[in-house]
Amino acid sequence: MKIGVVGASGYAGGELLRLLATHPHFEVTAITAHSNAGEQITSVHPQLQSYGEKKFSAFAPADFDSCELIFLALPHGESAKVIAQLPVTSKIVDLGADYRLESADQWSKYYGGDYAGAWTYGLADIEPFKSQISTSTTVANPGCYATSIALGAAPAGSFADLSDVVVVAASGTTGAGRSAKINLIASEVAGSLSSYKFGGVHQHTPEIEQALTKISGVEAKISFTPILAPMPRGILSTITAKLTKKVSTEEAHSIYVSYFADSQFVTVLPLGTMPKTAALTGSNHVQIQVAVDEHTSRLVVSVAIDNLGKGAAAQAIQNANIMCGFDEAAGLRFDGLGV
Repeated sequence: MKIGVVGASGYAGGELLRLLATHPHFEVTAITAHSNAGEQITSVHPQLQSYGEKKFSAFAPADFDSCELIFLALPHGESAKVIAQLPVTSKIVDLGADYRLESADQWSKYYGGDYAGAWTYGLADIEPFKSQISTSTTVANPGCYATSIALGAAPAGSFADLSDVVVVAASGTTGAGRSAKINLIASEVAGSLSSYKFGGVHQHTPEIEQALTKISGVEAKISFTPILAPMPRGILSTITAKLTKKVSTEEAHSIYVSYFADSQFVTVLPLGTMPKTAALTGSNHVQIQVAVDEHTSRLVVSVAIDNLGKGAAAQAIQNANIMCGFDEAAGLRFDGLGV
């Protein structure tokens, strides 16, 4: 199957190209990057040796005429500008935020600009999303924080209050994109942790609430504090919610294990083992651990993912596999890199 990638020079785009290079069903035939057009791919992504002398091209709709599947790895607000120029017969997975939110008001509040509408939400490991993805031609890939938090909280709806969820999540600097920013240079980040966009203003807030509301059937609300961590990639989310019924840590753990029993990528670790971001680098896997804080009657969940893998490129490929009728793990059967 011939595929294209629009916006391949960023971190997520580079990870897409890396994973697609060995995919058994996908052949990358169109690779565009606006600001890097004409440059060799390896000059931007030196790890992608399999792309040899290939160069990024400027976006030209005709280059995608033969593509049956297209990935968009563009900054927020840019995907909607190119959709009308792509073949109507192509399946599309958008890694940006343009089509995630079902509320125009929420889009205006958290992103601004014209509202483009909503596509099928691509949280590929759980229902109701997985069934919807399989019959869709356009899928909005979830955000990195949203993936870790929604997966971490999803099983808790039967015994915890998802109308008042508190989240603190640390992310590596690639989550902020590749553009040069003072607060992201090594001298600023190394040896330091800093909160940002807290107090209900982070753009993933409505997306997380939207997903958890669909999963649980109650109006979910979160208080979300993101933290910039001195590492390139990875997310570690800590989620807490008040219990609605008395359960032990062992019982909560059993509920989580059962909930994800059919998932190829979500692992609820044995009690006593904690999630580690380094264990997941370069993979589509998720690690989860749970505990019940009996002192405060709260559920505590720890979730680790790779923000560029499960939080972006790898989940996008998982979605594409499901859309195209392939095994969802095609091209994704590998472990994390570790340390």
